[in-house]
Amino acid sequence: MNITIILNGKLTNLDVPPEKTLLEILRKDLRLTGTKKGCGRGECGACIVSMDKNLVNACLIPAFKANGAEILTIEGFSQTKEFQAIEAGFEKMNVSLCGFCASGIVMSVEDLLSHNLNPTEADIRESLSGNNCRCMGSSGIIEGVMEAAKARWRKRK
Repeated sequence: MNITIILNGKLTNLDVPPEKTLLEILRKDLRLTGTKKGCGRGECGACIVSMDKNLVNACLIPAFKANGAEILTIEGFSQTKEFQAIEAGFEKMNVSLCGFCASGIVMSVEDLLSHNLNPTEADIRESLSGNNCRCMGSSGIIEGVMEAAKARWRKRK
């Protein structure tokens, strides 16, 4: 099956089996390994990407559903100023992620902050509820997100 996606801002044409998942396409066909394979059931958040400006678990999206979509992965997002604010917030609060859950967490944080520059702790917890992270307690991540929100708020002024 031929599919066309806009991947990280670039038009990309692929010939893939229709049942192949977006996660497999990203990791195996396109060598974008920042999106991780975790549970394979859409429960852990390691494979979260933005598809048409909505978060999805790439492990659950068959190729035919991705056709025509705009996909943003951590590789594309990491080139933005918004990413830099999240990274700075995490660094300031000493948030240390192993790398396995990090891309899904960062994509979830971006989705939250793109809609809410003044999130409460409850907002952040809800936003991250689809991400399983075992490398650190959630309080550090929450503080990092709040710092990132402050940095983005300052840049908007």
